[in-house]
Amino acid sequence: MPQIQKHDPDILRAALVGLQHTLGTLEQRIADLRSQLGGQPATRMTVAATPATSAKKHTMSAAARHRIALAQKKRWAAFNAAKAKPAAAKSAAAKPPKRELSAEGRARIVAATKKRWAAFRKAQQAPKATAKKKTAAKKAPEPVAPAVAVAAPAAE
Repeated sequence: MPQIQKHDPDILRAALVGLQHTLGTLEQRIADLRSQLGGQPATRMTVAATPATSAKKHTMSAAARHRIALAQKKRWAAFNAAKAKPAAAKSAAAKPPKRELSAEGRARIVAATKKRWAAFRKAQQAPKATAKKKTAAKKAPEPVAPAVAVAAPAAE
């Protein structure tokens, strides 16, 4: 005796939908073959069971696609132009024009920089010279009395 299995109703509904879809496609193929053979037209059940998605696709002419493309390009151009105007106004107002430096002004800056560096180098070398003199004085050996060898009296 076969066992009775309990199934989830959702699974059964999904299986039913899948089988109905398969049945619809098979009936559509049968109707197409009959029409090619010049046989009977599709029955009422076949027409009713045919899903709406299997209707003939509408193709658009090249001229219509061209008109749509031009309209879309026009919309994008208007959008980008409106977007660019505030940005251009902000950048023009925010940045003053750059000033140019004259040759005379540049020469004064160069001379002042050289003067500062010369003073800096002079200040750096002065402590080193005094430090060398101090270390040289410290390193000078102090006069040490010559070591006198004391002879021990000989044992006689």
